[in-house]
Amino acid sequence: MQAAFYTRQGPAAEVLRLGEQPTPQPGPGEVRVRLRTSGVNPSDYKVRKGGFGRTLGYPLVIPHSDGAGVIDAVGESVPAERIGQRVWLWNGQWMRPFGTAAQAIALPAAQAVPLPEAVGDAEAACLGIPALTALHAVRLAQLQPGMNVLVSGGAGSVGHYAIQFARLRGATVLTTVSSEEKAAHARRAGAAHTILYRDEDVGARVQRLTHGRGVDAVVEMDLTANARLYPACVRPGATVVVYGMSHLEASLPTSWFMRNRLTLKFVYVYEMEAAEREACVRELGTLLREGALQHAVALRLPLAQIARAHEIVEEGRAMGNVVLDIPQGGD
Repeated sequence: MQAAFYTRQGPAAEVLRLGEQPTPQPGPGEVRVRLRTSGVNPSDYKVRKGGFGRTLGYPLVIPHSDGAGVIDAVGESVPAERIGQRVWLWNGQWMRPFGTAAQAIALPAAQAVPLPEAVGDAEAACLGIPALTALHAVRLAQLQPGMNVLVSGGAGSVGHYAIQFARLRGATVLTTVSSEEKAAHARRAGAAHTILYRDEDVGARVQRLTHGRGVDAVVEMDLTANARLYPACVRPGATVVVYGMSHLEASLPTSWFMRNRLTLKFVYVYEMEAAEREACVRELGTLLREGALQHAVALRLPLAQIARAHEIVEEGRAMGNVVLDIPQGGD
């Protein structure tokens, strides 16, 4: 089969290669998926370049955890009826060397989730990390109708979904963005208020929009950069749910956190508790069947242009998800 892979860490154009790799066979409890698309996420380029001290975990890595395709073979104990089923994937390359940047992948059957016909292959490649991260964060925030939530980076792939999940729970969404174009993108997803964080005093704007009360919750993409804003943004007793950070450590106003009874929660989508993931997958499945979500596919490229895709994601140039189309045919 054709696959993109690397055998050492470094810049995308230097280490990513395209070539033939053995077609995987499903083991007991596994399915094989003939992939049609592969989603590129920030974690993919960070692992590939060795960010945050990550080392090369395997002699050869086929990257990417997200993707979509059709089951074409099953292992022992998996019902044969699953063959021919369209699916989306989660954790494709987590704790294993071979991910979705290939024509096929074998993985545990539960990680191949049935896909409603109305959802396209490109959109399905946005679900495993961006949508599940956003949904888990919003569930942990325990949002209720009438609550105010601040979603940082609302034009990002996770933030865009988080806005939608929060709105579906009846919350009023405030979000920070870096440009008017991104503000419009966030408003289309359901944000009631957008804050241009490079030009505005975020805390002062939040106070005006919440009539001096502060928000009830924060869905945070970068704790390192934004923790300093919380005293001006959140009410006593608020919940902050963190799914990302730009450095290994962050300075927190811990005394203020304690006095104001803040709850700090973390999302690590790769290692969710089984019950939490099952609940998220069920809810996401319902919303997909109902056509209740917008999916932001910013760019589609062929698998052969994987290095360019990684560079675009790393540079933050795409407003939405970058998806690779996998060539069909061959073995």
